[in-house]
Amino acid sequence: MDLISVAVPCYNEQESLPIFLSALANVARTMQSDHDVRIEAVLVDDGSRDGTLALMKSISVPQIAEAYAPLTIRWISFSRNFGKEAGILAGLEHARGDYVAVMDSDMQDPPSLLLQMYSILLTEDYDSVAARRVNRDGEPPIRSFFARMFYKLISHISKADIADGARDFRLMKRPMVDAVLSMRECNRFSKGIFGWIGFKTKWLPYVNVERVAGETKWSFFSLMLYSIDGIVDFSTVPLSIASVVGILLCFAALVGVIVIVVKTLAFGDPVDGWPSLACLITLLGGIQLLCLGIMGQYLAKTYLETKRRPLYIVRESSDDVGN
Repeated sequence: MDLISVAVPCYNEQESLPIFLSALANVARTMQSDHDVRIEAVLVDDGSRDGTLALMKSISVPQIAEAYAPLTIRWISFSRNFGKEAGILAGLEHARGDYVAVMDSDMQDPPSLLLQMYSILLTEDYDSVAARRVNRDGEPPIRSFFARMFYKLISHISKADIADGARDFRLMKRPMVDAVLSMRECNRFSKGIFGWIGFKTKWLPYVNVERVAGETKWSFFSLMLYSIDGIVDFSTVPLSIASVVGILLCFAALVGVIVIVVKTLAFGDPVDGWPSLACLITLLGGIQLLCLGIMGQYLAKTYLETKRRPLYIVRESSDDVGN
């Protein structure tokens, strides 16, 4: 009997978690009857400040857990908020299944797709099946525009296979999961890691689904920082751009010096053009700071990697209490 582990990072999801687990339990019943497959949910509490952890503990009580049978529920709680990437990693590391899925608990990743994903992995030559949104209904237009631009950009400047609208939601065979876990960098961008390691992935398109409850934890600014992390983690093109810009500016400065010398010899040295000169100096200073910032991002990533700190710290788990 195959076991499917579902890694679910959770941060302040006390409202959506019961709905998600009920839907996943329905899928577990169908999978058990149709394919003789068991499903376990590995819930990762990422330092939630609401009742998420208390809810996980209550669901683990045998009498309540029976309501979700045959779904098996295990949980892990971090000592603080380490971020979604750490939650995904912890879920994968604690997953015991022959197949492992990564899902969000807000129902934007429909649990019903697991049925189709598992069937594809059984009948077709793929190592994973990943979900891809075909639309972004319900999102602000500006956010959708920049998201599309990000996917186009990173697909051109990196070797990671990331489709437009890609979600973290996917079902993987155990060899692919082991390959993901072998990558121990602390600056993690899961979509890039999934694409970089290779393996054969089938993209499963689906219509965007809005959150069933609660509010998103991702603001436009946090998504922008996350996208910058993804670009820096999987491409050195920004460094090349900084170098090219520096070369072009040096060439422009050389041409400018020649023009000034020729003009001075031919027409004298009138004092004019200070406003344009001040604007030019400001522009060049801004470009220099931009290039330094790009190099600083890579240097900071290197600095964090050398510390070798753990990516997360577990405060308690259902395994500790004997569940």
